[in-house]
Amino acid sequence: MDGFGAPWPGAVALSGGGDSLALMHLLAGWAKARNAAPPVALIVDHALRKESAAEARKAAGFARKAGLIAHILTRKGPVPRSGIEAAARDARYGLMGDWLRKHGLAALYVGHTLDDQAETFLLRLGRGSGLDGLSAMRALAPFPVPAFADLNLARPLLRFPRAGLRDYLKQLGQAWLEDPMNSEARFARSRIRGLMPALEAAGLSSLRIADAAAHLARAREALELATEAVLARAAKPQGERVLLDADALLAAPREVGLRALAALLMAVSGEGYRPRFEALERLFDSIGSGELGKGATLHGCRLFPAPRANQVFGVKTLALVRESSRSGQKAR
Repeated sequence: MDGFGAPWPGAVALSGGGDSLALMHLLAGWAKARNAAPPVALIVDHALRKESAAEARKAAGFARKAGLIAHILTRKGPVPRSGIEAAARDARYGLMGDWLRKHGLAALYVGHTLDDQAETFLLRLGRGSGLDGLSAMRALAPFPVPAFADLNLARPLLRFPRAGLRDYLKQLGQAWLEDPMNSEARFARSRIRGLMPALEAAGLSSLRIADAAAHLARAREALELATEAVLARAAKPQGERVLLDADALLAAPREVGLRALAALLMAVSGEGYRPRFEALERLFDSIGSGELGKGATLHGCRLFPAPRANQVFGVKTLALVRESSRSGQKAR
């Protein structure tokens, strides 16, 4: 899209709620003004409530009334007994990612707003997240399911407040659905949402919180560049292993060194998530203190002093390989 860099044509994730409906209409208008292909509406029936199928059909009706093609994707299997929010999210993105890939579209557009940005920051703050977790959601990001790394997630509405989008729908004469799960106190995001009026009164508006997240995002970007520079001089792929210059790793600022080590562990293991931070720190410190010994395991990898024939960085060269069996392995 113009000034956004997201691939087009794309699909819009439509729940029938105000945010996603506003995005659907905005994308449809943008495409029509440029004589471009219209968005496709993807609706996921999570099958978590008996009303969900009817709501999905109603959302599809909204899309078709706007002249768009709509597809309903239904989650299969039993209702999860715990972690409902996470399970619904995984199912939603899995279904839509599969549809996008099968139909040759590279981007899913989602209606995350300024308010979602602020709520996500507070949720992650409550969970003890570090810099990356507290950083703002990106307007254009990798798809949140590792199996669909070739796809993109686009969020054009991150600077728009939820109330403004509903005013826009009222001007269009467009009704929207309200998901009752959004107000259920058993869900963490609903509890955070309920606190927002009090925070606003105390001066912590959604805009202020989102701006703080954006500041942290810029810091994250700077650290990512520094980490790439360290990896360029400290790591050397060699077949299925990576050779690592321990001195170069330790010479970097600690945060950068930890990020570089985590990136290598993820690359070698093939995992799409980072190792546990406490275990990562222990491994990093064992390198610095000379207590690595014959080696240690973490995140499905083994790190050990490189054999003499592979000491491309001198006697302190380390080798990182994927473990053949991951059961019961922990960093020592």
